[in-house]
Amino acid sequence: MVFQGASSLVLDAKGRLSVPTRYRDALGSDASSQFTITKHPHGCLMIFPRNEWEKFRERIAALPMQAQWWKRIFLGNAMDVDVDASGRVLVSPELRAAAGISRDTILLGMGSYFELWDAATYAAREAEQMKGEMPDVFRDFSF
Repeated sequence: MVFQGASSLVLDAKGRLSVPTRYRDALGSDASSQFTITKHPHGCLMIFPRNEWEKFRERIAALPMQAQWWKRIFLGNAMDVDVDASGRVLVSPELRAAAGISRDTILLGMGSYFELWDAATYAAREAEQMKGEMPDVFRDFSF
C-alpha cells in the first residue's frame, strides 16, 4: 500500500481527525481500524497503519545507544489509536501540542505512512522550500 496526495482536514473540538474514505477503503480490513501516531523531527506527526508501524518500530529499536534520544522521540511518544465507528482517530493533546496543531490540518500521504501538519505551518514551510534551490539529489532528475 502506497499513500500519496494531500487532504485538508479539520480536527473537531475533541482533537479527532476523520480518516479520508479513500485511505480507509485502500487500507482494507486488516489495518483499517488501527494506527500509531508519533512525532516527526520536522515538526509534524507521523501516522502509521499498525503493520507499517511495527516495521518502523523494529528499525528504530535496533538503533545503537548513540540514537537513544531519537528512540525516545519516536517510540516514547508513540500512541496507538483505533478508528471509531465514524472513521475518526483521536490525536492526543500531547501530540497536537508538539506539532502545533489546533484545528486546520494537512494530511499528506508519504508512501507507507502519513504526515499530519498544522495547515499554516505546512504552507509556510513549503513556500520557504520552494524559494530555495532544489537539493543536489535532484540534479540529474528529469521532470
